[in-house]
Amino acid sequence: MSKLALEAEDLHTYYGKSHILQGISLEVPEGEIVTLLGRNGAGKTTTMRSLVGLTPARQGTIRIFGENTTDWPSHRIARLGVGYVPEGRRIFPSLTVEENLKVPVSRPGPWDIARIYKLFPRLAERKSNKGRQLSGGEQEMLAIARALLLNPKLILLDEPSQGLAPLIVAEVFRIVVAAREEGISVLLVEQNVRAAVAIADRAFVLDDGHIVYSGSASEFAKDEERVRTLAGVSSESWV
Repeated sequence: MSKLALEAEDLHTYYGKSHILQGISLEVPEGEIVTLLGRNGAGKTTTMRSLVGLTPARQGTIRIFGENTTDWPSHRIARLGVGYVPEGRRIFPSLTVEENLKVPVSRPGPWDIARIYKLFPRLAERKSNKGRQLSGGEQEMLAIARALLLNPKLILLDEPSQGLAPLIVAEVFRIVVAAREEGISVLLVEQNVRAAVAIADRAFVLDDGHIVYSGSASEFAKDEERVRTLAGVSSESWV
């Protein structure tokens, strides 16, 4: 059985009195891409934030590389080798590409700026450009590049294809696959269902704070009706 990079069990997370995650469980085996799917408002981003300590769960258990991180602050979780690329990219618009890449405090490992430029030739071409001068796709690449410079063992990506043209989506997903080939485990939140299941090993589907599907991503991709109706998913239709 594969070792687990991340395991979440029976997570309950609230925003105020709103019960957002209602007992979800998921896992990310080491060296795999796992995608978390679901319609808008299903709880995907809340899941990511709970896993990295930004919106702590009130109940449940989170283990990362065997460590119980349930109550850990986000900076301590990051030191385990966890990179997080939130929705919206959040690069520094007034800094150049190269200056953005120098912001992360590097950890020992194979990823440095020279290697980043080989993987992301677009960033190499624009290394003197300000963050605000980059296209949406270039900003997403820069956000992922910054996470890779932490030399993570696990990376969490929240909607990396959001708002991007299809050709750029393909480029971003190529980079996600390249990360897996380097032995990095990936948890990928995505609205682009077809692109996500094409590269993922496993899939989980969230609906209204519950996991309503878990299993092989390739098997999920074969169920055309489920793929087509994902945006309107309801618990009854997925059981």
